[in-house]
Amino acid sequence: MAKHTAVLMILLPLLVMAVFAAAIGGKVGGRTEVKNVKANKDVQDLGRYCVQEYNRQLQQKANGTKLLVFSQVVAAETQVVSGIKYYLKISAATRGGGAAKSFEAVIVVKPWIHSKELVNFAPSTPPSRDTN
Repeated sequence: MAKHTAVLMILLPLLVMAVFAAAIGGKVGGRTEVKNVKANKDVQDLGRYCVQEYNRQLQQKANGTKLLVFSQVVAAETQVVSGIKYYLKISAATRGGGAAKSFEAVIVVKPWIHSKELVNFAPSTPPSRDTN
């Protein structure tokens, strides 16, 4: 019985990943663009969560960096890994005013265990210019 449970515990996450891959129209391991990002409530909620988590981490460090206010997710891609990895381009401004700036966030979501992990959050880098 324990052997069957162990096999089930290994196969269940793989099955869930395959179902999510099919649902988002991608293949396991490849990135897929999220269509109609601005109207996608789930993606917008993830972007808001990323900014809140970034602010929480800043407050723990107490380094004087200004906190951010979420505006919107402007672009998103997904990748099926051991969960769903979201690559988000987020528009946010500093609290207390200032123009909105772009930030890149990576978050891994494992819905079957109700888990979200912010992997990276940083200002967007402008595209490099080739001067050849």
